[in-house]
Amino acid sequence: MSDLTLVIGTQNVSSWSLRPWLALKMTGAPFRAEKIALRRPDTRQQILRHSPAGHVPILKDGARLIWDSLAILEYLAERFPAAGLWPEEAGARARARSISAEMHAGFAALRDDLPMDIRLATTRQPRPDAAADIARILESWRDCRARFGAGGAFLFGRFSNADAMYAPVVTRFATYGVPLDAVSAAYRDAVLALPAMREWYAAAAAEA
Repeated sequence: MSDLTLVIGTQNVSSWSLRPWLALKMTGAPFRAEKIALRRPDTRQQILRHSPAGHVPILKDGARLIWDSLAILEYLAERFPAAGLWPEEAGARARARSISAEMHAGFAALRDDLPMDIRLATTRQPRPDAAADIARILESWRDCRARFGAGGAFLFGRFSNADAMYAPVVTRFATYGVPLDAVSAAYRDAVLALPAMREWYAAAAAEA
C-alpha cells in the first residue's frame, strides 16, 4: 500500500497541480489524489489543513510533506530514479532544469492572458506581451527537440520533468487555438496523447 498522497486543485484550472500529478503518473507508482475545489470561500481553509503554505499541490509521502510543483518534481526524481524524470546526460539535464525553472518563474503574461481552462475551446489573439512569451516557449521547444529530442517525441526524447512543467502550456495552446509550427504542434500532440493526460482531461470534464 502506497503512502503517497497528492493534494491537488480543481483539474480544469489547476495548472500547478497538473505538473506533479503527471510526473507521478509517469513513475508508475501508486498514489492517492485528494482534490480541493478552488475559487470557493473555504478553499484556503481546506488547503491549510494540509500545508501551512496555503497552496496546492502538496505531496505527502508518509510523514514527509513537500509543496511547490518544482520541489515535488525534484523529490519525485530522487524518490523514483528508475523513472528517469531528469535526462541522464549532464548537459541535457542542465537544460531541462533551466527551462523548468524558467517556466516556474516566468511567462506571467501568458498565464494572465490565456489561463488554463481545459473545458474551454475558443480562439483568442494574445496580447503582445503574451505573444512574446509564446514565441520564447516555442523557440525553447524547437531548440530542445533539435538538440536533445532524438529517440522520442518529448523535449528530451523520453518524458521528463520538463514536459510535466510545460504540460499546462500545452493545454493552453489547445484551448485557445494558438498557431504552432510543425515541430511544436507534434510535441503538443505527443503530450496530449499521453494516457495520463487523457485521464486528467476526463476528470476535468467530469467536474461540476
